[in-house]
Amino acid sequence: MAAGAEWGCPGTKGSSRGRKDKGHLGDGAAEPARSAFPAFKLLGFLDVENTPCARDSILYGSLGSVVAGFGHFLFTSRIKRSCDVGVGGFILVTLGCWFHCRYNYAKQRIRERIAREEIKKKILYEGTHLDPERKHNGNSSN
Repeated sequence: MAAGAEWGCPGTKGSSRGRKDKGHLGDGAAEPARSAFPAFKLLGFLDVENTPCARDSILYGSLGSVVAGFGHFLFTSRIKRSCDVGVGGFILVTLGCWFHCRYNYAKQRIRERIAREEIKKKILYEGTHLDPERKHNGNSSN
């Protein structure tokens, strides 16, 4: 390769000093990754790409429906009932994963908010007489 040549896809403009799709930018500001495909909306209203926990819940629900339906079919050989069990398995596993993930997501957000507030307090009170880490001596004066 010639000196000064850059790595990149043919037909693209600009430097390829980082993977912009993964958030590793070489010399520019951070940009959110945009896909070439439109957002996938399940049932027309649930934006799976941008809703936390939606993708994982649907994937686990799909796997749960296949396992439940196929397992019921292997035991009973009843096709219609196995399909009903598969649909029920999808609903139960999807909702279970959804609530579990959203509960953990809410706990994480609360912990992050508390940590942010504590950091602000530490920055605000650091070096003052209100600093809880500063030792107060009765005989010393400032």
